[in-house]
Amino acid sequence: MAAVQVAGSVPCRQPRETPREATPEGSSGFRRLSARLCALRPDDSSSARTEIHLLFDQLISENYTEGSCVAAEDVSALLVQACQLVPLNQNHLVSKVSQLIHHLLNRLQVIVDEQHLDFLLAYTISAIHQCSSWTYMEILQALAALVYCNGSKCQKYLPELLGKTGLLLKLSDLAQSDPEVRRAAVHCMANLCLSVPGQPYLEEPYQNICFQAFLTILQSPKSSDMDDITFCMLLQNALKGIQSLLNGGRMKLTQTDELGALLAVLKKSMFHGLPGLNIEMPTVLYPTPLPQYDGRTPIKPQQSESSTSRPTLNKKKKSKVKPKKIQQGEEEEEKESSGEVEAAPVTGTGRVSLHEGNTWCPSSLGVQSLPLDGSGAAGRDGVSSPFSSSSWKRVSSSESDYSDAEGGMQSKMRSYQAKVRQGALVCFLSTIKSIEKKVLYGYWSAFIPDTPELGSPQSVSLMTLILKDPSPKTRACALQVLSAVLEGSKQFLSVAEDTSDHRRAFTPFSVMIASSIRELHRCLLLALVAESSSQTLTQIIKCLANLVSNAPYNRLKLSLLTKVWNQIKPYIRHKDVNVRVSSLTLLGAIVSTHAPLPEVQLLLQQPCSSGLSSSNSATPHLSPPDWWKKAPAGPSLEETSVSSPKGSSEPCWLIRFCISTVILPKEDSCSGSDASSAAGSTYEPSPMRLEALQNDRQILCITVLLGLNDSKNRLVKAATSRALGVYVLFPCLRQDVIFVADTANAILMSLEDKSLNVRAKAAWSLGNLTDTLIVNMETPDPSFQEEFSGLLLLKMLRSAIEASKDKDKVKSNAVRALGNLLHFLQPSHIEKPTFAEIIEESIQALISTVLTEAAMKVRWNACYAMGNVFKNPALPLGTAAWTSQAYNALTSVVTSCKNFKVRIRSAAALSIPGKREQYGSVDQYARIWNALVTALQKSEDTTDFLEFKYCASLRTQICQALIHLLSLASASDLPCIKETLELNGNMVQSYILQFLKSGAEGEDTGAPPSLQERDQMVRMALKHMGNVQAPTGDTARRAIMGFLEEILAVCLDSSGSQGALPGLTNQ
Repeated sequence: MAAVQVAGSVPCRQPRETPREATPEGSSGFRRLSARLCALRPDDSSSARTEIHLLFDQLISENYTEGSCVAAEDVSALLVQACQLVPLNQNHLVSKVSQLIHHLLNRLQVIVDEQHLDFLLAYTISAIHQCSSWTYMEILQALAALVYCNGSKCQKYLPELLGKTGLLLKLSDLAQSDPEVRRAAVHCMANLCLSVPGQPYLEEPYQNICFQAFLTILQSPKSSDMDDITFCMLLQNALKGIQSLLNGGRMKLTQTDELGALLAVLKKSMFHGLPGLNIEMPTVLYPTPLPQYDGRTPIKPQQSESSTSRPTLNKKKKSKVKPKKIQQGEEEEEKESSGEVEAAPVTGTGRVSLHEGNTWCPSSLGVQSLPLDGSGAAGRDGVSSPFSSSSWKRVSSSESDYSDAEGGMQSKMRSYQAKVRQGALVCFLSTIKSIEKKVLYGYWSAFIPDTPELGSPQSVSLMTLILKDPSPKTRACALQVLSAVLEGSKQFLSVAEDTSDHRRAFTPFSVMIASSIRELHRCLLLALVAESSSQTLTQIIKCLANLVSNAPYNRLKLSLLTKVWNQIKPYIRHKDVNVRVSSLTLLGAIVSTHAPLPEVQLLLQQPCSSGLSSSNSATPHLSPPDWWKKAPAGPSLEETSVSSPKGSSEPCWLIRFCISTVILPKEDSCSGSDASSAAGSTYEPSPMRLEALQNDRQILCITVLLGLNDSKNRLVKAATSRALGVYVLFPCLRQDVIFVADTANAILMSLEDKSLNVRAKAAWSLGNLTDTLIVNMETPDPSFQEEFSGLLLLKMLRSAIEASKDKDKVKSNAVRALGNLLHFLQPSHIEKPTFAEIIEESIQALISTVLTEAAMKVRWNACYAMGNVFKNPALPLGTAAWTSQAYNALTSVVTSCKNFKVRIRSAAALSIPGKREQYGSVDQYARIWNALVTALQKSEDTTDFLEFKYCASLRTQICQALIHLLSLASASDLPCIKETLELNGNMVQSYILQFLKSGAEGEDTGAPPSLQERDQMVRMALKHMGNVQAPTGDTARRAIMGFLEEILAVCLDSSGSQGALPGLTNQ
């Protein structure tokens, strides 16, 4: 490529002037040097080359502070001018200008604009082609800085970089002799894979090329000519590349071998450099309920002793490290978006013998700062830790941040090995998010232990890292991964069976899962006792809460919950607010366990002083784990209310503690986070329902909640909104018109909050409240509908319409509420002129949401809401102007939406109207009929492997809708139906026969009709056709009846039944 020949196409621009008094020192120096550089002209003389060298050195050595106000376009223009001055035959100058590109873009945090990027990419690629190999390292570093967050703008260079003979593939190949060049090439590929929200992703063929390259690197052993630190950086870059592909590139792991190979290298990398471990992994992990073998070299006695001995805590000798600065407002933004106070892992974990030289600065970013979305990824120059607060941290092989006093090269190497483990765990987290949970659980035994590790030849697992890793950041990453695995695992874990001893030749799957659950409890409680860091304690407790929320304790041996309860109780008075919040969350999970369990009832009756003391240490005083077995037997469980231990009128200590937390004045030891957790944990639907409290206590709880909704603390307000959404579902409150109205007003106020988290919780609660309206409408007593304020309904509709224009988190529940409200409207409301306009607006909001390219959950809820609208017989469906718009939106979705669950829901909505006139004109009916036939024909057309499992459910719902339409058809509709059957009759017939015989579930629309009900649906359609008064000589009715009779006859023949048809063939 002749990059230099086009140098004149990008003119050098003078840097913009800024007011002298506001000019930082770095900005002034940059402008002065930039002006000197722009004054130069290409000259091949020795003196000119020397001057350029000196200018480049000055620009690189200039002190650019954080406040240096240097415009991005000025930096880009200077780099173009620098490249125009350097011919490609001058290797030393090309190396120097590459260093300049790399340094300025990293130091000044600049993303090159598209105009200058094209020239600079052409120049660097030409340099690799024409310059000596010793310059490759610097040129590749410059290329990595240029493509960082610019992958979508590099499309025309991708064939040259990533094609079959692409530069990056050649330089990153195992045959590459220079390990530093190989690492830099992989870093360029990783930066190319990094996507930016709102910009196109890397094209799929290039995604696959990069993925295979990264996978090969992770599978390959360290070559003899590569040092350990370079190898660690190579692995980090490969892991970062895969993470970017999974997060931003939306890459789907659909092949078993592909996913198994990735999980195998991730497991291997998760333990990279961990003291005392040297595991050998198979090339591919295959899904299996049985544990696979991991070969491990024997651990030396001194290593074993150091890694398993009880930690020695000495607070006086704790090193003091200055916290790192948080850049670009990440901390505030994360807290605002998540609405929660998260904690970060820090040092001081009690694993003192393994901590040499591996310190880490505590920060308040916490686990929420994990770069899971790919956008907040590691800096352009090297891979930073997953918990790094800066996206621009410079990491290179020449880094000299480690002094001899800190342990020298050995300490530096341990740090890099820990970063590899952290990178593997974060990549594993991205993998979990990109695959379905039931696919993930096929690999359960590869990552979750089912037997105690000590004294048995058990594979290493996530718990190995949580208990033994010397790096606190790595332990926190492992806890986050374990939480992600456990989240939503209730159905998978429900098979566990641990109630009797199994003495068999093999271990049943149910027993193995029960053993895993028991081992997770044991290990997490061990970690809780061993951990002295408050931030890491928070993550352990959150992980325990996830486990408790999903474990089937009614199928397990007793005392597991008691051990957790006794060990966590002291932490609700811990000095750290995050520990207190997570402890309350865990207690809320325990009392919310299904059943209700007698063990939980006994725990709630435990005296409040038992094991409850101020806990500032890691080893609080605990009650014996089997205290509950000694509880008095007899009628006490039946006679004594959960809320009144020992028969007293006082509520249990946990309720008293939560109430006191939210109503007492805030002190140093109590914060808004405590109040939000108290509001959220004990107000969950659980065996300890509100009905268990006496009337005055019920009123107190409701009053406290409604009062907290005015809190200025957004965490409290969000938790309160959610708690109100739970309360309004309780049978004892949902028919109380005053309470429902008060709750509605409180929720509507929260829907206008500035915090997205508060609005999202309020929208969820509004959806629940409108569900309650529908439940009340179905009761025999009409008093609730009569007493509920029409003005409040109007206000709720307006708020829901506005919320439907909000972010997806809010919108999904706003449209659910709109559907319920339109379903609830009574004829007395609809007749009023004030409601006419708002009804039209509401339906238009639903139609636009059905058609929008929003998240699939939003579109699914919009189709569901539209079905609810169709259920209201008082609405003018069929005659109103919006009828055709509503049907057209649903038919568009049922034929073309990529997501089959949305298609299923739209087909279900189309089958709801119960009268022919509600489907509108003959043309409208024909469009609906033809759309459903087309959808049936395309029910297997998908490029997404994950959608195939919904094909049967989609066909079931479409067949049901078609039969429903036939049972309502008028004489005018018959010609259209006949025409369609003549063209596609065999296809429709085959699918309806499957519908009648198979019993395929309508997975997304509730319980499907039974086989008898399906048969009856066809017979009713046939009977209706027989009653249609068609014009004399019309053949359509006869053809349709013959079609239905043939279906029933085939169905009867295949079942061997001798039942007669309805006897309509002679009509």
